[in-house]
Amino acid sequence: MDDDYAALFTVGQVADMLEVQQAFLRRIDDQRVVSPQRSAGGQRRYSRLEIGRIQQVVIMMGEGMTLPAIRRIFELQHQLAEVTRERDELARLLAARSRAKAAPPDPDR
Repeated sequence: MDDDYAALFTVGQVADMLEVQQAFLRRIDDQRVVSPQRSAGGQRRYSRLEIGRIQQVVIMMGEGMTLPAIRRIFELQHQLAEVTRERDELARLLAARSRAKAAPPDPDR
């Protein structure tokens, strides 16, 4: 399956893949650093994107960062991505408006 958002992996599978403790995965969920989806039975299920984020958490913690600091970095990255999308959309609208003003008048109107 090629869907990076599909929540396919269990806590045990992710712990084995990343060589981390299951308790670590529960802790980063409790701290709202990486919050996986839940199955119908309430079990945590991780997507490929979430697994990548957990890898980032492991690296950052290895560099001495705390979970609250890592959560804040992720929040700021998300905010920056939103602002960048808004800026790009506004630039697209402005360019379209400029092209419309620069176009010669339609003689059929």
